[in-house]
Amino acid sequence: MALFDFRKSGTPQPAAQPVVESPRAMGPLPPMEDLLRLIIEERASDMHLTVGSPPAVRLHGKLVKMEIRPLEPEDTEALARAITSEGNLQRVNEEGSVDFGFSFRGKDRFRVSVYRQKGYLSIAIRVVPRKMLSLEEIGLPEAVRQLLYTPRGLILVTGPTGSGKTTTLAAMLDAINSTSDSHLITIEDPIEYVHEHKMGLVNQREIGSDVPTFAEGLRRALRQDPDVVLVGEMRDLDTMETAITAAETGHLVFSTLHTTGAARTVDRIVDAFPSTQQEQIRVQLASNLKAVISQLLLPRLDGKGRVAVFEIMINTPSIAALIRDNKTFRIPNDILTGSKYGMVSLETSLVEQYLNGVISYEQVLSKSQDPQAAIQLIGGQKPQLKK
Repeated sequence: MALFDFRKSGTPQPAAQPVVESPRAMGPLPPMEDLLRLIIEERASDMHLTVGSPPAVRLHGKLVKMEIRPLEPEDTEALARAITSEGNLQRVNEEGSVDFGFSFRGKDRFRVSVYRQKGYLSIAIRVVPRKMLSLEEIGLPEAVRQLLYTPRGLILVTGPTGSGKTTTLAAMLDAINSTSDSHLITIEDPIEYVHEHKMGLVNQREIGSDVPTFAEGLRRALRQDPDVVLVGEMRDLDTMETAITAAETGHLVFSTLHTTGAARTVDRIVDAFPSTQQEQIRVQLASNLKAVISQLLLPRLDGKGRVAVFEIMINTPSIAALIRDNKTFRIPNDILTGSKYGMVSLETSLVEQYLNGVISYEQVLSKSQDPQAAIQLIGGQKPQLKK
């Protein structure tokens, strides 16, 4: 029985028939290998396996349930055992969840979270794209590429979960690896994109198996002669402090935060520190923060996947002064007028995609940090109609 109803458009759609309550009327549960093959073939981004529901996949940002019977507790446990070790399952029992990456068929790679809910196992699987995108394919301007050859400093990629931060960072590291004889060290949880040694040398370390924490991994990395360090996420004060120090002492450091917008990102870092240290951190950020790239992934109007929109802040003397003087609320104005430095406001990026006929007017207003500014940018212009 087909798992999806493929209509004339060629876009996978939820099955036309509603989910039938009787499991006997549903298709049998495929083995994990078939489920993994399915999400690759249908170009889904994620799969969710949870007790009481059929398997569900995320297609172009929307969650679609398969025409398969709801999962039982023994189903999710068997599916988890098919892709992970007893050691990882033991960690789930002790800690409540475990994250890891694995390869399938030698070419497809997945990031997995196995966790407990209501006492049962649930599984979230994310597809790591096979092809590492270039900065141009992602849509980043040339100014971002120039930042990659800065001898030291901190570059942050921010945005909500699922906004493509990992893909953007992988593209940046691949650009450095392809064109520079640098030693790159990554500290990830888990390793997603696997980098080959190219012109540079890349060592990738995974939290839990290679190093205990991000902060400890970063501290150790500084004794391993790196030119570039990627810290998967600045989750805590210790990691933030170590990352800023690493950038200050002659390394190019990349990391992520779950924030939207450069101003909020700077405030989030400063507010994480005790009040007695905040002035010092502002001074350090003003000197060492090179750029903040905030991004969102929005569904395309044509249904063909999603498109990235960005806010790009490049640290200039003016922005450095705003950070140092605790006037981050003025940063958006500098970004809006800073196109000659390679800066892009979120509103500019949204409006560009709207006028190109890629996203809707409603998306522009709902995702803008300043909807009035977006309306002014649109003016009386109409979007191009795609043929």
